[in-house]
Amino acid sequence: METEEKNVAEKAFPAVQFTEFEPTTYEAWKEEAIVSLKGGDFQKKLFTKTFENITLEPIYTPAHMEKIPALEETPGTGSFRRGIHAAGYRSHPWRIAQEIGLTLPEEANSAAKLELEKGATALRFALNGATLAGENPSWVKETGVSITTLEDMEKLLSGMDADIPLYVYAGASAASVVSLLAAAMTKKGDLIKHTVGCVGADPLGYWAQEGQLGISLDQLYDEAAHCVIWAGKNTPALRTLLVRGGVYHEGGANSVQELAYAFSTAIAYMNALRQRGLTADQIASQIMVEVHLGSNYFMEIAKLRAARMLWSQIAAAFGCSEENRKLHLLARTAAFNKTVYDPYVNMLRTTTEAFSAVVGGIEALTVAPFDEVIRPSDTFSRRISRNIQIMLQGECHLLQPVDPAGGSWYVETLTQQLAEAAWKLIQETEEAGGVEAALKTGKIQQDINAVLQERFKKLDRRADVAVGNNMYPNPGEELLLPPEETQQPLRSIKEAILTQEQKAALLQAAAGTAGDLPPALMDVFYSGASLGEIREVLNDGMPGETDIVPISRHRWTEQFEELRQRTERYKAKTGENLKVFQANMGPIPQHKARADFSRGFLEVAAFEVLKNDGFPSVEEAVAAAKESGADVTVICSTDATYPELVPPLAKQLKEACPKMSVLLAGAAPPELEPVYREAGVDDFVHVRANCRKILQAIQEAKGMI
Repeated sequence: METEEKNVAEKAFPAVQFTEFEPTTYEAWKEEAIVSLKGGDFQKKLFTKTFENITLEPIYTPAHMEKIPALEETPGTGSFRRGIHAAGYRSHPWRIAQEIGLTLPEEANSAAKLELEKGATALRFALNGATLAGENPSWVKETGVSITTLEDMEKLLSGMDADIPLYVYAGASAASVVSLLAAAMTKKGDLIKHTVGCVGADPLGYWAQEGQLGISLDQLYDEAAHCVIWAGKNTPALRTLLVRGGVYHEGGANSVQELAYAFSTAIAYMNALRQRGLTADQIASQIMVEVHLGSNYFMEIAKLRAARMLWSQIAAAFGCSEENRKLHLLARTAAFNKTVYDPYVNMLRTTTEAFSAVVGGIEALTVAPFDEVIRPSDTFSRRISRNIQIMLQGECHLLQPVDPAGGSWYVETLTQQLAEAAWKLIQETEEAGGVEAALKTGKIQQDINAVLQERFKKLDRRADVAVGNNMYPNPGEELLLPPEETQQPLRSIKEAILTQEQKAALLQAAAGTAGDLPPALMDVFYSGASLGEIREVLNDGMPGETDIVPISRHRWTEQFEELRQRTERYKAKTGENLKVFQANMGPIPQHKARADFSRGFLEVAAFEVLKNDGFPSVEEAVAAAKESGADVTVICSTDATYPELVPPLAKQLKEACPKMSVLLAGAAPPELEPVYREAGVDDFVHVRANCRKILQAIQEAKGMI
């Protein structure tokens, strides 16, 4: 019976044979592609240059793989480009670490418990600015958990198991936060030894982001050495150095810059702590690297794989063991490419970013809520972001494949190109004195700003598309509103005035043998001391670092959002909007394409566009435009009709409405542009036009600016 079924199946579905197809060479494919382009330039049309200065090719072949070394490596070996575990996520599932930033510790605790109950497998607390700076706030208007005393830390961790992985960025120094954590855990029964994850300092990253540092880097490195030694002995699965590539990513950096400056920072920490008597293995075992993820799907996969290669090479150069050449990666979806307008598209962006993180290989992942750039996230937005990861693990079965990108001609080539470019930039940074010197001279800031401006430029010309912002706007959209800005009072902080003996003991521990500081800090926290009080003692009047130009956080669409918000503020103030009249000439098929295009172009700034079905004559169009009271008229028809149509129409529009701006839908040929401008055309709306510049000029003419 089985044989009969097999025969029937083979007749119905014969085996696929490829012998009828002749193998095709790249040259043959190229010839066909050139024919299909119908005169278009092969290089310009099919090769894409990225912000990383990497040229993406239209097709990748086995020939590309010949230039890539060590492709015979298996996961968990060699350069670790294929992952640090032989069985991938099957043996070590990535951790779902959702970020919690509610201000009061008890509120953050409740949110954390809900996250764990609903599927998170790790906790990530975002501390507020005052806590990161080691200050005691009396009020707060920024998001982030406020931890000031041991009581706060106990409230934050109340009712939670000690072995739940924990990720916290602690600021320029981790000493106080690590000691608070250790003190709270010790009071519950010496559970700190079971803690897994990272409570990490990033002094150079903090300096780069804030532009100022009230403590010297030397002192911060001393405190980092204390944390590394103490943690290595008492809680070896908890890392205390967190190198944050996101500092550069959120400033607009490309992937090469993010990798290079992050690993140059790691090199700086290795060098500084080795000078303090620590071994390379002691330091490397305490380092975790965080990267932020953008929407360039394959680039982000390659970035994570290249990151492991870079760290493996750096750690090997320092003489680290093979175990410490394995990079522990924390990833987070970026805020840089998230938008205020059409914010639900952010859900799609974070989904692709999460997918690329999983394919690239990470230890833990934070998917930020879709509304993070608008308001403090609510239960719904946090649930959606958490469920993205749960679906990737449970429904998409992404725990199963080991290095799914391995062997891809495209991804392997891109990984190699990224790693080589980042390594070159690391070498250049080190030759110039390291990341500290490069921040002081402003070179890093200047280079990142150059990429940021290029990103803005491509968005302005709509060479890149931000859905709902520079293209496909929703004129009827109701914004998700942020809460009114208020200064929320915190609970009163009862500072325990430290005795002279306690202060002396702290200073002695800070200046003593590496590893002595955390126990001394724990003792004063037990006595009721606050974070700010202790920071003041440790600083002891010591000078800080020179101020530098900060790498400010930006968002890709911030300038387009300002365009639209400017119009909305004007509407709220005056009760009216800027009106655009469409001079659609001829029957509908003649003008529709350009009328639709120009409407979408102008609605980006939330202008009111007055539509119509077209006009048979110049005189009727001019009369209708004048009657409409519009501020702008855009002429819409075809290239064939423009030479005869535009000069009289533009001239009569200017005569009838001298203050009206006149736009032409379409790019004018070089020989005709002066003619059209002389007739009265102010600018041209087309696919290569600078959309933001044109819309801003219209707003200026209206008095919105």
